Order: sequence, then structure tokens, then C-alpha cells
Amino acid sequence: MKKLLVIAILSLVIIESNAQKQKSFSVTVTGKGQPVILIPGFSCSGDVWKETVDHLKGKFQCHIITLAGYAGTPAIDSPGLKIVRDELIHYVQQQHLNKPIVIGHSLGSFMGLWINSTAPELFGKLVCVDGMPFYSALNDPNANADSLKNNPSLNEAAVIKSFDRQDDPGFVDMAAKALAWQVADTIRARQIATWQYRSNKRTLGITLIELATTDLRKDIAQITSPVLVLGSIYFTKEKSYELIGQQFKNLPSATIHVADSKHFIMYDQPQWFYHELDAFLN
Repeated sequence: MKKLLVIAILSLVIIESNAQKQKSFSVTVTGKGQPVILIPGFSCSGDVWKETVDHLKGKFQCHIITLAGYAGTPAIDSPGLKIVRDELIHYVQQQHLNKPIVIGHSLGSFMGLWINSTAPELFGKLVCVDGMPFYSALNDPNANADSLKNNPSLNEAAVIKSFDRQDDPGFVDMAAKALAWQVADTIRARQIATWQYRSNKRTLGITLIELATTDLRKDIAQITSPVLVLGSIYFTKEKSYELIGQQFKNLPSATIHVADSKHFIMYDQPQWFYHELDAFLN
């Protein structure tokens, strides 16, 4: 009996140890200089920043993030953006990073806004590449985070099930064509589609729901560092400035520039993107 009890205790210790080892993101570090944290968008690998890292690593130390469960990386048992938020803050503290710059694309911008408004004393400049504090309000200005949480279309099981089509062998071809409205380059579109195909469906579903139902528009008023918002075209350039301005009205110090570009600005307008990035970071 004592032997069985010891085995049970050891098993619990091993389970707890494995749970503690699980991380909500992986990090690749390259370059030397001031630290920069680069966070990709929904379903994407940190490799989405490859060219940006090549541009920056001569002057900056780049910490390239990939969320667990995205783009073929191992998923964790309890995925969630709030967990990513807390672990990113802990990572900065643990690594003793001094006022790291954060660059995020889409969902990565949302994460940048979340960590910077939660722990503003830890972070330096923030660059939001076509990312918003409350995505749901882009389509519906009257959207409310609390009511959305009770929306049947955002039921966890239903959203996860909506990603079942990823099992279709033709998914990458289909998704690459659909991504034409987000990126001009067909090769890039196929790569993004492949990252989604390789992503964990449960992770995609849970993080998508959290992104849709979390409103940071009031929280961003806590941000004290300079913020650059690079937007893409929403209908027209004038409409883009209007929509982005509404999202960031509680952070009037943010600088907003709109590119003649689709969603993946760093792919579609790289020279414009680097020019804006360099001017802001220097």
C-alpha cells in the first residue's frame, strides 16, 4: 500500500512538473542591442518577421515569438491569450529586458497593447502593424465584449468545429486563394495558409474567441510609451484613419499612419514599412 502511495505521489509530481514546463509561446533570440519583442498574428509563425528581423538585428536584439499551437508548434493544455499576456510579462522580468520595444502584427498588435497597458513600466516603444484594441468594433461600432461572450456563434465548441475544414487536403489551396484580400503576394499567401493548416484547431478557436471578446480600448489609456500604429486600407484611406482613430481615441498620443496596403503591410509595402519603423525607433 505504501509503495502504491509513493508511486501515486511521484506521478503527481511528474504531472505537475510537466505542466510547469508548458509554455504559451516559444522564443528565438538573434542580434545584439536594444531588445525588441516581435509577435506574429493569428495562426502565424514567428517566421512572418524573418525579413523584419534581418532588417533590425544589426542594431537590435530580436526576441521572436511563436504562440504555442500555432504553425505546427506543440499546443498546451490550456491555451489562451491572457496566459500569453502574463507569460510575456514574466519573460521580460525573468530575462531582465530593459524597456523592450514591442512590434506586433494583427493579433500580435493586440497582445502588444495588452502587455503594455497591463505593465506599462516594463515596456518601451510599441509598434502596432494593422492591429486594434477591439477587433469586433471594426464591423460593429456598437459591439459589446460582455454580450459577445454570450453570442452562440462564439461558442467554444462551435468555433473550434469551424476549423474542421483544415483537415481537408485541399485546405491550403483554398485558404491561399481566400487570403488574396489580406496579402498581395501569392507565395506569401500560401505560406500563411500552411501555417494555419498546421495550427492546432482548439488553440485557434480559443484564441479567436478571446480576441473577439476582449475590449482594450479603455485599458490602452494606461500606456505611457510612444505608440506607432500602421494601418492598412479599410475601404478607403480616409475610412482607415476614421476607424483606427476611433479604436485609439483613448490613446491620443498614438501616431497613426496608413499604408497603401493589404493586411500584411510588412509583406506588401516593405520599404514603406521599414521607413516608418526606422523613423520611429531611431
